Amino acid sequence: MLPDKDGLGGSGRCENPLDPSEHTSVSLFREYLRIKTVHPEPDYDTALKFLERIATELGLPFKKVEVCPRRVVAIITWEGTRPKLKSILLNSHTDVVPVFQEHWKYDAFAAYKDGEGNIYGRGSQDMKCVTIQYIEAIRKLKSEGKRFARTVHLLFVPDEEVGGHKGMETFIQHPEFKALNVGFSLDEGLANPEDKYTVFYGERNPWWITVKCTGSPGHGSRFVENTAAEKVQRIINSFLEFREKEKSRLDGDVCLTLGDVTTVNMTMLRGGVSYNVIPSDIDVSFDIRISPTVNLQEFEKQIQIWCQSAGDGVTYEFAQKFMSTEMTSTSESDPWWKAFSSACCDKNAVLKKEIFPAATDSRFIRSIGLPAIGFSPINLTPILLHDHNEFLNEKVFLRGIDIYLGVIPALASVPPQPGEA
Repeated sequence: MLPDKDGLGGSGRCENPLDPSEHTSVSLFREYLRIKTVHPEPDYDTALKFLERIATELGLPFKKVEVCPRRVVAIITWEGTRPKLKSILLNSHTDVVPVFQEHWKYDAFAAYKDGEGNIYGRGSQDMKCVTIQYIEAIRKLKSEGKRFARTVHLLFVPDEEVGGHKGMETFIQHPEFKALNVGFSLDEGLANPEDKYTVFYGERNPWWITVKCTGSPGHGSRFVENTAAEKVQRIINSFLEFREKEKSRLDGDVCLTLGDVTTVNMTMLRGGVSYNVIPSDIDVSFDIRISPTVNLQEFEKQIQIWCQSAGDGVTYEFAQKFMSTEMTSTSESDPWWKAFSSACCDKNAVLKKEIFPAATDSRFIRSIGLPAIGFSPINLTPILLHDHNEFLNEKVFLRGIDIYLGVIPALASVPPQPGEA
């Protein structure tokens, strides 16, 4: 047995015939990265078989719940000594976003590791690393004979990268979710380029909106009045003027982060059939991410005003409209936050609190009144989720497992709270 150089157990080495020096946790991570759970056709079946194999290795029960046709949520449960207490949920999603392979140094699904220990692969940061870090921390704790008062559930959900509608959003309404008796949830965060770990206690509301402009058609050689193009120009101007104000507010205040402001980006423009025909309909779509400090009803009223000001025949519809402003307490008096932050402190992990700038499954958890923290233990690493050449260094990855070795016991040992059995 080799020396336990990283504190994760000497038996975790020497089992990879291709690289006998590689820690088996790293080998498992790379194996998971090679499973092509990539949209638009994620290989969920192979991922589920992989996770079921791990549950067997851990000696823990594995449950599959089909929440939508061909969309399965998987659960590994480590029962606590007081199973009636509220449980700890360790959530991760199994799907990853598409790649443009021509922009990658290496095959995005080969999990190539370079000479510096950087592991390249789609999902290396978002969020297959966290999945394996959860698993390997629990493997280590169980091997040491540890057990805690609260039950710990590892949850693996599909379709997070396409909005979570056939994943977590549906699952939180399912009887199997209620049976988990969740008290606190951990989910993904973002890498931090500095020697800090970013923690997310809330996130912006994603609104995907299409504004439909109708007007008078006609020949392309004429000055036709009341055209759809004139209206869509006014709409675009209104949305992008607001965008510029929010950008200026962010740039002008060093205390603000991206999650504290509202972003607006025009993403699609559709209309027209020919160069010489003035179209009667033009649609423009926007991706809006609204800070949880914003009054959502008042924001929609502003959109209505912009549409009215653009002229008659201007309407809008939502492809996605999330309406929760719930945020998780980070007060030192909060028992969940105190347990989490103290455990990180014990591991010398400096935390930076922020509002998540995009959207994760935590928004669904918070929307039903449960506390949720977004946290990926990745420091000293550029933020590359959804980007080309996404990578994670193996030392950073292993350090993340060590952090969870403190965090999971701390959360699973939070004393009973008022109202708990």
